[in-house]
Amino acid sequence: MLFQSQVFMLGFLPPVLLLFHAARTQRMREWVLIGASLLFYGGWDWRFVPALVGLTLANWGVVWVWARNGRRGWLAAGVALNLVVLGVCKYADFVLGNVGAVLGMSVAPTGIILPLGVSFFTFQKISYLIDLRRGDRHVYGLRAFFTFVTFFPQLIAGPIARHNELIPQLARLTAAGWAGIGQGLVLFGWGLAQKLLLADPAGQVADPLFAAAGTGLLTLGQAWLAAGAYGLQILFDFSGYSDMAIGLGLMFGLRLPDNFAAPYRATSLQDFWRRWHMTLSRWLRDYVYVPLGGRDRAARNVMLTMLAGGLWHGAAWGFVAWGAAHGVALAINGAWARARWRMPAVLGWAITLMFVLTAWVLFRAPDFTTAGTVLRGMAGLSGWGGAAVAPALWVGAAVALLAPPSQVLAARLPRPWMAWPVGAALAGLVLLAGGRVPSEFIYFQF
Repeated sequence: MLFQSQVFMLGFLPPVLLLFHAARTQRMREWVLIGASLLFYGGWDWRFVPALVGLTLANWGVVWVWARNGRRGWLAAGVALNLVVLGVCKYADFVLGNVGAVLGMSVAPTGIILPLGVSFFTFQKISYLIDLRRGDRHVYGLRAFFTFVTFFPQLIAGPIARHNELIPQLARLTAAGWAGIGQGLVLFGWGLAQKLLLADPAGQVADPLFAAAGTGLLTLGQAWLAAGAYGLQILFDFSGYSDMAIGLGLMFGLRLPDNFAAPYRATSLQDFWRRWHMTLSRWLRDYVYVPLGGRDRAARNVMLTMLAGGLWHGAAWGFVAWGAAHGVALAINGAWARARWRMPAVLGWAITLMFVLTAWVLFRAPDFTTAGTVLRGMAGLSGWGGAAVAPALWVGAAVALLAPPSQVLAARLPRPWMAWPVGAALAGLVLLAGGRVPSEFIYFQF
């Protein structure tokens, strides 16, 4: 079930909310969330459910054993288990295919099914196990741990909530109240609008242009239009999903961490990564960059961290190249900052945005040939022709650069007098969603 589908909005969410708010105890509410989450996940493919349940039980079992004998080797084994599951499911075909290419052999795909959201829920568990190795003493009951891992709003594509952010909220889990439901509906509606009105129309511009780049040339205008349209598509697709997830959490009385804060307004690349996919950025900082040594040998460490971040997104060399490009640029950005050099904020913003949009080409293109075609076009090497910009892209650009961050918007808007206009807007979006085939969120593939 996709968040923006009528099946989810009319057939799944209302009865789950009713059951949750009708439950009289915290335990009953947690069981409602667990049952709803497994049903939601199984709605994609029931073959995914045993992997999710089995890995969750295995991680909890590792912590249970460690809590009784104190041997940290159990925690290391748990981290290794999660990495093996992630590696086999996501990267086996990639590794075997590249080894086969080097050896001149043809390697058949393994046929392993990639469980939806595996990159997100394995990172959740890894961070918990590493925190325990670092001295955290929080050992949770099975039901609370299961609720934390499977909570359906963030199960498939985040935000990547940590145990100490979500599980303590379960200890005081109550009915959300009208204020929480109202704020949640505003955020959910805003995320739905981003997906339907901004991300999908931007994708309808970007997709044909990238397809054309695979077979021909793009002029300067076409190439920049392709990069800009995809930049807007991925922003509003993922930001929209995150806002819908956070809004759903609020409807159940749970606050998920913020994930976006107007990233295209960043005035440096470091600033961009403090605003873009914030939960992944801090995960990489705390569990990759800092253990590597942090600011000691900062250039090397940020490069390795961004390579890991690129590979996390998918088993393809384009993602690795995208991560490497960001690693090099962040190393330069860091050296500039340490030298205490200054530039006008507007110039920093322009350079950052141009770099981010250019790097998105490596992220989006299905192969390096297509990426090269788009990049040559952006450099003006394939003609200087222009391209017509659809009105939806102008609106998207205005929202990306001028609208307040979603969390600020949600805090300002829920007022009693707004119930009718917000309700009418949501009803219109639900009807609009029913008139088109729902498109998956981009980050579902990761």
